[in-house]
Amino acid sequence: MAAIAMTETPRPSRGGRPRDPSRDGVIRAAILRLLAEVGYGALTMDAVAAEAGVGKATIYRRWRTKQDLVVDTIADLNRDEASPPDTGSLEGDLRQMLHRLVAVISGPLGAATLSLLSTVPHHPALAEAFRKGPLNVWQSAFGQIWAQAEERGEVGTGTSGSIAAEATSALLVQRWLLTGRPVDEAYADQVLDEVILPLIRTRSAAA
Repeated sequence: MAAIAMTETPRPSRGGRPRDPSRDGVIRAAILRLLAEVGYGALTMDAVAAEAGVGKATIYRRWRTKQDLVVDTIADLNRDEASPPDTGSLEGDLRQMLHRLVAVISGPLGAATLSLLSTVPHHPALAEAFRKGPLNVWQSAFGQIWAQAEERGEVGTGTSGSIAAEATSALLVQRWLLTGRPVDEAYADQVLDEVILPLIRTRSAAA
């Protein structure tokens, strides 16, 4: 998916001394690489320490268990990438947002997410982290884009809750998760120009 937010306010550790935030980005990048390479089942705390180039005590001060480690990492995914743009038009906002989603899908976060998806249904804490973390972040960002469009008068009230709005990222995610075909900016532009914008125009004309 892309880079992880590294400017967050440090949260208290789940046990032990407070975190050194200067190491968080390095450790989380190591977690994502390992998740993509070996999956959740084979991931170990010791492997994360070795991959990040830090002592094992540094890892255990932050997280007591592997699940804590992965849940905490998932919860912070995409916060920078999904920051909603304001280009002055709905088309510009959606295009920029879909390009960001493409970058996330194509990067290390995408690879780590694919590796985790088969595990999530069997671990409620991971599923909850996905819902409250990246899923909520992207839903909120797209919601703000539609709200901005409503304020500018580009779309009618309630468009953010419509099927057209819900479909905005659906084809990209479907291709990524189910087909294995490439998801690039050209495909995102095609979806926007041939599917989403015509749906919005049809809905506005019928209102």
